[in-house]
Amino acid sequence: QVQLVESGGGLVQAGGSLRLSCAASGRTVSSYTMGWLRQAPGKEREFVAVLNRSGLRTVYADSVKGRFTISRDNAKNTVYLQMNSLKPEDTAVYYCAAKVSSGLEITLKYDYWGQGTQVTVSS
Repeated sequence: QVQLVESGGGLVQAGGSLRLSCAASGRTVSSYTMGWLRQAPGKEREFVAVLNRSGLRTVYADSVKGRFTISRDNAKNTVYLQMNSLKPEDTAVYYCAAKVSSGLEITLKYDYWGQGTQVTVSS
């Protein structure tokens, strides 16, 4: 099994940037499809971004397309979410997740989850 720990969340003003990190241990991130998902207060959890096992393909939610970038550093066994042009509606707990199956499906079904990191965007 793989363990995932998110970091990098915090308070940022609208229009600012933040980079979230997801440090994996136990297994290499290249063994998994890696995703970022988020849950805002009073709302259901939603898909944000996914990176396939080869690290060569990505899919983004329409709400973050052009602003967010998911990436992977195999040497550090870490997945990142670079968030630019942040908006108040991006405020949420952000979760890193991994699944064994391949593909870029937009889904909330993942095998392993991190504990989440809070991102708050002020206006």
